[in-house]
Amino acid sequence: MAHVNKVLRSIDRPGADRCVDVFLRPDGTVGFEEFRRDVEDARGWFPIGGHSDRVFADEAEAIVAARLAVAWLGSVLGEA
Repeated sequence: MAHVNKVLRSIDRPGADRCVDVFLRPDGTVGFEEFRRDVEDARGWFPIGGHSDRVFADEAEAIVAARLAVAWLGSVLGEA
């Protein structure tokens, strides 16, 4: 079954081994998840954060929560 969520923003960590995707669900809510990949593993990205079930009203709320939950994200986005 295909993914039904639409990625609004994908933020890569330097080195491109981890990323955070902020996504829009069909019901209009927003969520985020942290993913990792190993360059030697051709299978792609794997969710590692356990955040995908969290629900937010909009992208801005999801980004705030992701900054708190994902240690490296603040340095990539710039501390606010």
